[in-house]
Amino acid sequence: MLADYLARQNFRVSALGDGAALRRLVEHELPALVMLDVGLPGEDGFALARWLREKNGRVGIIMVTAAADTVDRVVGLETGADDYIAKPFEPRELLARVKSVLRRGAGRGPARAHRPTGAGFRAPGAGRSR
Repeated sequence: MLADYLARQNFRVSALGDGAALRRLVEHELPALVMLDVGLPGEDGFALARWLREKNGRVGIIMVTAAADTVDRVVGLETGADDYIAKPFEPRELLARVKSVLRRGAGRGPARAHRPTGAGFRAPGAGRSR
């Protein structure tokens, strides 16, 4: 549902099932933005955020999780996330956060976006794929 919503907003979206799929994707193309669920199967979103930051500081990272605990939000931001949103959320709020992170990251260089267990996307007008 989230991937479809973002695709309708003209983002190029890649929905990935786990951290291993994200790691494979990043080896081929660096995303502009990755939305990470803290509760991914196998490798959690915190570990992936840390890995992404070490790999390349240009990628935007939004943590998306059911955990609304302050400690989880702080840990997410400390591991390298640019933003954090708790489920359930209003899709328009998430879209505003996505656009904000992409704007801030525009000065960092070329990019693409992905969300394991969710969506990844390219800036509006860049085409669509799933």
